[in-house]
Amino acid sequence: MTIVPDTKDWTWVLQRPCPECGLDTQGFPREAVAGMIRDNAAAWQDALTGTADARRRPAPGTWSALEYGCHVRDVLRLYDERLQLMLTEDDPLYPNWDQDATAVADRYGEQDPVVVAAELAEAAEAVAVRFGGVSAGQWQRTGRRSDGAHFTVETFARYFVHDPVHHLYDVTGAR
Repeated sequence: MTIVPDTKDWTWVLQRPCPECGLDTQGFPREAVAGMIRDNAAAWQDALTGTADARRRPAPGTWSALEYGCHVRDVLRLYDERLQLMLTEDDPLYPNWDQDATAVADRYGEQDPVVVAAELAEAAEAVAVRFGGVSAGQWQRTGRRSDGAHFTVETFARYFVHDPVHHLYDVTGAR
């Protein structure tokens, strides 16, 4: 069964805690984001390689741990690119990304969970290093999505970190 695309605007997580995964994006210092990314990536290792079948979908319309892991890996890479744009250009407009088309084109469900786990860890470390290098004066730099959402590096960091945290909750059910 095909997964129904997620068309929700998740920017609301900047105003209130997520009732599903429990993350409060205002409940930690912005400088904690790099460590949160690393901790989340470590938990993904077990979710992808410590289960009997990371390829099995828990329900017909729900991604498998592997598919979620591929998505998170790609989100980590994408947000690293977007953060780099925000740090080097004035108010950049991010290129569009169709996450659902990517999942189909890249055949998320057919990838090797061990390879995905390693790639996810590598992508997490790269973006964690970049966030860890943000100076005090850079947290207010800006960037935009084509749908009109506008971010500072700080709101971008808080919005971004919700994605891998929430998807780990989707896979494990643990907050």
